[in-house]
Amino acid sequence: MPDIALTTLVVLCLAAAAAGWIDAVVGGGGLLLLPALLLGLPQVPAAQVLGTNKAVAIVGTTGAAVTYLRKAPVRLWTALRIGLAALAGSMAGAFFAAGISSDVLRPVIMVVLLAVAAFVMLRPSFGRAAEDDGARPEVTRARIVAAILLVGGGIGFYDGLFGPGTGTFLVLALTAVLHLDLVTASANAKIVNVCTNGGALAMFAYQGNVLWQLGALMAVFNLVGGLVGARMALSRGSGFVRGVLLVVVFSLVAKLAFDQWVA
Repeated sequence: MPDIALTTLVVLCLAAAAAGWIDAVVGGGGLLLLPALLLGLPQVPAAQVLGTNKAVAIVGTTGAAVTYLRKAPVRLWTALRIGLAALAGSMAGAFFAAGISSDVLRPVIMVVLLAVAAFVMLRPSFGRAAEDDGARPEVTRARIVAAILLVGGGIGFYDGLFGPGTGTFLVLALTAVLHLDLVTASANAKIVNVCTNGGALAMFAYQGNVLWQLGALMAVFNLVGGLVGARMALSRGSGFVRGVLLVVVFSLVAKLAFDQWVA
């Protein structure tokens, strides 16, 4: 592990806890965790930062997934199939990433996110139907196939190609395609995230690009944040998740805009 000032280490651990909380509630914890690692470890190669980020994130995501599995109606087999498709998609996206400029993708993603935010604000019932009527909506085979191909393969490809906001896109897509409430969508998204993070971490570990000591320390804080976030989402319901979702979406738009036109 590189020499890290105590102050920097404390900030990184707090960022890991906050990222775990955000990721458990609605996805998007990487918006905080990855920039914190990049700023806190400027002397460390980018590949090691990315690998350490995955080592931290997978712990909190797994903890949140276990919490959701125990208390939320997770469709485990469906989530695992989507997760496997996302794993394959992310590998394909990473293969093509070198040939595509992020400067081209950022404006497109910003427009999509702003459209998503407008839709969520104008449709207060979005993500609440299953919770309010107490019934689990029927999920047809066609919708499951669409979720595997579009949500798993498509968003997985995006994750490998570009990445920011993948967890948030998963929650939104699962809500729309499978007619889930936002809490259940968050729960299922965690299963998918565990699959994609596990595949990426295995590759980074094979390449020797993980700072295991730092990652282990930050992972403890990320796990605590993830457990607290999952329990808050379960106890406070879809209205709470919807509010956090809008904050995360606007934060992602702001960060992408900063990277595109200021940085």
